[in-house]
Amino acid sequence: MVKYSEIREAIKIEPLKDDDNEQAFTTHYLHNIQNGVAHYFEESAREYLSKYPDQFENIKRGKKLLWDVPFPSPSKPKFKFVDLFAGIGGIRLAYQKEGGKSVFSSEWNKFAKVTYEANFGEVPFGDITKIHEELIPDHDVLLAGFPCQPFSIAGVSKKNSLGRKHGFLDETQGTLFFDIARILKKKRPKAFMLENVKNLMAHDKGRTFKVIYNTLNELDYSVHFKVLDGKHFVPQHRERIIIVGFDRKIFKGNENFSFSDLPEPRRTIKEILEENPDSKYTLSDKLWEYLQGHAAKHKAKGNGFGFGLTDINGISRTMSARYYKDGSEILIPQENKNPRRLIPRECARLQGFDDDFIIPVSDNQAYRQFGNSVVMPLIHSVAKQVIKVLDNFNE
Repeated sequence: MVKYSEIREAIKIEPLKDDDNEQAFTTHYLHNIQNGVAHYFEESAREYLSKYPDQFENIKRGKKLLWDVPFPSPSKPKFKFVDLFAGIGGIRLAYQKEGGKSVFSSEWNKFAKVTYEANFGEVPFGDITKIHEELIPDHDVLLAGFPCQPFSIAGVSKKNSLGRKHGFLDETQGTLFFDIARILKKKRPKAFMLENVKNLMAHDKGRTFKVIYNTLNELDYSVHFKVLDGKHFVPQHRERIIIVGFDRKIFKGNENFSFSDLPEPRRTIKEILEENPDSKYTLSDKLWEYLQGHAAKHKAKGNGFGFGLTDINGISRTMSARYYKDGSEILIPQENKNPRRLIPRECARLQGFDDDFIIPVSDNQAYRQFGNSVVMPLIHSVAKQVIKVLDNFNE
């Protein structure tokens, strides 16, 4: 038996230095040796591994890999999924809890890749717009927490003027949603789950969501969507739209899917706080005076903007990726001191990540990563319902 940590060290897996996906091919190959999809990654992986003959010999001899990472894939997976716009793996964690195995992941941010690899033993591929759908293995569920972008009507207008037919898939070209759509069209997974900010429904006067919905419908998926709030699982008000779809060719519209009823919010900020945080997280006099003055100025103008001094017996505002700048949206009061920002471990807890989750990056990068991530237990509640449909179909 060979430990992943030993191979990792021997073959120099360092996501920050990965410019050409060599390490993504290699770690994906190692993850998929025994599940029938290794051939998607084998050629490039073997070329990379051949630089390290001693380790390569162990792998070629079929020695079992011990995945000594915090969150290994299940040894006997129930289904396969792909993790697009993967971030640090919050959605992956939720679907792994339901017995799923990731067979492909993609994330463009190099620091997020570091966190992802530290926790899952897999380096995600880079920019999804540069990855051909033929490279992506067959899978049962497509997962994506994709960015929101407007859709230009210029291309559609041009096609209309030329008398050419077009579909909604054409209308999404040039956006990141198009990459989801082209993969769905080629790979035809049984189901998908997409996550985005609540504002997606109102974006561009509702047109963005309409194009997304119509594209998924045109691809012959039944579509279910709902805005859900993370406060039912963690002490944070965080509304996100979840879009779930099922292949009509398989389920015939009879999947009987519904979003589960969410539990009553019961958790408080106090539960996630460390007892003796480092003093470096306490706001300086200068920053604290600035935030108070900034809030007073906006209040005088009748604006609602201001810092969020959080009641530790309640819930917080939504944490965003800008939290690293000043922490103003979620400040923790301290007796006889200026308030403080959350430490990265508390941010992880605010998103529902276990304390086993490794945070291998700087505080600023960690703030960005957790601010961009998902409330994992909320996604898990959706995952249960999605997999329930797949299980009922397979019976």
